[in-house]
Amino acid sequence: MITDSSYAVDPWALRETDLRLDLLPQSESVFALSNGHVGWRANLDEGEPHGLPGSYLNGVYERRPLPYAEAGYGYPEAGQTMINVTNGKIIRLLVDDEPFDLRYGRLRSHERVLDLRGGLLHRTCEWTSPSGISVRVRSTRLVSLTQRAIAAVAYEVEAVDAQIRVVVQSELVANEQLPERGGDPRVAEALESPLKPEENAAADKRLRLIHCTDASCLRVATAADHLITGPPPTRHSSESTDDVARLTVTSVLEPGQVLRLEKLVAYGWSGARSLPAVRDQVEAALAGAASTGWNGLVDQQRAWLEDFWSRADVEVEGDAEIQQAVRFALFHVLQAGARAEERAIPAKGLTGSGYDGHSFWDTDTFVLPLLTYTFPESVAEALRWRQSILPAARDRAQQLGHEGAAFPWRTIDGSECSAYWPAGTAAFHVNADVADAVVRYVAATGDDEFERESAVELLVETARLWRSLGHHDHHGRFHIDGVTGPDEYSAVADDNVYTNLMAQSNLRAAADIVERHPEKGAELGVDDEEAAAWRDAAESMSVPYNKTLGVHEQSADFTGHQEWDFQGTRPDQYPLMLHFPYFDLYRKQVVKQADLVLAMYLRGECFTEEQKARNFDYYERLTVRDSSLSACAQAVMAAEVGHLRLAYDYLGEAALMDLKDLEHNTRDGLHIASLAGTWIALVAGFGGMRHLDGRLEFSPKLPEKLARLAFTMQVLGRRLRVEITNRSVTYSLAEGAPLEIRHYGRPITVSEKTPKTCDIDELTARPEPRQPPGRRPNRRA
Repeated sequence: MITDSSYAVDPWALRETDLRLDLLPQSESVFALSNGHVGWRANLDEGEPHGLPGSYLNGVYERRPLPYAEAGYGYPEAGQTMINVTNGKIIRLLVDDEPFDLRYGRLRSHERVLDLRGGLLHRTCEWTSPSGISVRVRSTRLVSLTQRAIAAVAYEVEAVDAQIRVVVQSELVANEQLPERGGDPRVAEALESPLKPEENAAADKRLRLIHCTDASCLRVATAADHLITGPPPTRHSSESTDDVARLTVTSVLEPGQVLRLEKLVAYGWSGARSLPAVRDQVEAALAGAASTGWNGLVDQQRAWLEDFWSRADVEVEGDAEIQQAVRFALFHVLQAGARAEERAIPAKGLTGSGYDGHSFWDTDTFVLPLLTYTFPESVAEALRWRQSILPAARDRAQQLGHEGAAFPWRTIDGSECSAYWPAGTAAFHVNADVADAVVRYVAATGDDEFERESAVELLVETARLWRSLGHHDHHGRFHIDGVTGPDEYSAVADDNVYTNLMAQSNLRAAADIVERHPEKGAELGVDDEEAAAWRDAAESMSVPYNKTLGVHEQSADFTGHQEWDFQGTRPDQYPLMLHFPYFDLYRKQVVKQADLVLAMYLRGECFTEEQKARNFDYYERLTVRDSSLSACAQAVMAAEVGHLRLAYDYLGEAALMDLKDLEHNTRDGLHIASLAGTWIALVAGFGGMRHLDGRLEFSPKLPEKLARLAFTMQVLGRRLRVEITNRSVTYSLAEGAPLEIRHYGRPITVSEKTPKTCDIDELTARPEPRQPPGRRPNRRA
């Protein structure tokens, strides 16, 4: 658990002033740097001690067999695990023949600062060796947002109070030893020596290693170049072997003198290109970075982020911790997707190997909405990745006996690699989640080219699955049976409301888009009869409702199940999935994460205000939040139905999921979707933002603890700013043509010259709902 004192509260930085070795794995995730293509965990420069070494390339994985006690038709045959690629961060230091190692000698001071505006990780420490020699070490690290293949480190050693002889070893290291896998299934598989050597080279100050994976046949190249500044005589030499390339620098420093090393590292990989081609790729990237230089890379990074913050910043007055947390969240979500470029955005980003580095529906439902309104270019790329894996999704649907495409529950390369089919194969809602992201992106950007070239195909193939998967009963109602919704404690159920309503939206969107683009529809074989069948299925979609209780069923007959014995469940038995058999969870009324509540947020127009309030109250007492995806959705709906204090507490849970390690697994990487959920809880919860029928709507309201909330969004080429206080809200345009929006359902037009200030409507007072014993979110002071 990360305590309150671990990180100082700062609106634009994350500052650690006390290095705790027991929290190294968590801090390696929290201070990680990435650009969506290259990811560096925040391991110490010297490499040891460490929690989990981590250098990642998006899309680089190794394939492994999936063992089954009993085989079954349609079971995925191979799993995929993101691997730790060549580590270019390591810079070892010897001081008068003693290794710089914080476990020995005396650490006089140590500070790390993650600069959210500059995109830099700074480290400063002063250390006295066991023999009494003191040095000051400073380093700054970046993963470039402007030069996709490049990461870099500036490293300085200063003599403090006596002449010292120093040796600095800058290395590229492949096949680092990783910690053994624990018992938690969420922890990634640790693969031993996944990289097979193909080439190594060292010449002057340049290093290079090239490897290939065995089963997935992916070639990985890493190269480094250095600039050395130090007092004469400062000398250097280089060498390389299969798994290590090393530059060694020696110098003698008088008190106050500094040895400085600037290290540029280039990464590249391919599943198709030859060794010479991949070698040339990283050498070219390195040459480009060298021409820019360290200072140029720093300047580019800051300028790039200044532009991002101008269109994405969220300001919170009244809670400094939440202010810091939401900017921390925006920064890490941006890092996860900024330069992914037609690759998946993994659930942990590139901050750790949790979930084996897989991508889930989390990206489409939680991450892409944030990026749609703050950095839409990355959303188009993420959805083009979905389009690129359609061949595998079509094959999967055919294997399962259905038409269209069945997107995988968890994957890296596009093929399903979940060995547990009730939670994987049966979770067909991922199709509708992809479709929802497509519709939102097109509505928010007006990207006609994307709509024509990508959206049509994605919506058509996802809709085809629903029409094939579902059926009409003898009353004409359309049912989708035997599926798993977002709640993974209720698997293989009939007519899951979330799945059905999201599928309904998918079917309608597909019919609408082929009407707008008939030529593209014809290319995909869509005729009038098929489109009419989609509309018919959507119009007759079954949505279970219990008239006696006055609530919607999460799925057919859900409210008739026995309730979970919450009183008999000890606090140490959460998460339930690690202490009880799924068989028992599946047949009880207990909810892992927001399911019907999430449906009310994403398809709110399908419910009356009274239904939302009653549904929220009913499912709140069943939801245990054993998933980090839950709190933000519950925050949104708590705010909508009038439980502002509860919504505020859920905001805190989503925002501090990693900063306080609330689920005790931040060591495996950050919860990128929960970080995105911080923005969702603020903007969709307290801002009341919805995007319905192509128009933005706002129903703002603030909890009493917050004095002001302001955020900026991009929509249809405009930059809309929303500023909320306890009594009023002001809508203004920072740039762009006039924009019509809705305030509590009432249309208003906003322009650059005429901002609109509107009153905030009063909320209906309601008694606060109850939660399962011991599962209420922590109250914010």
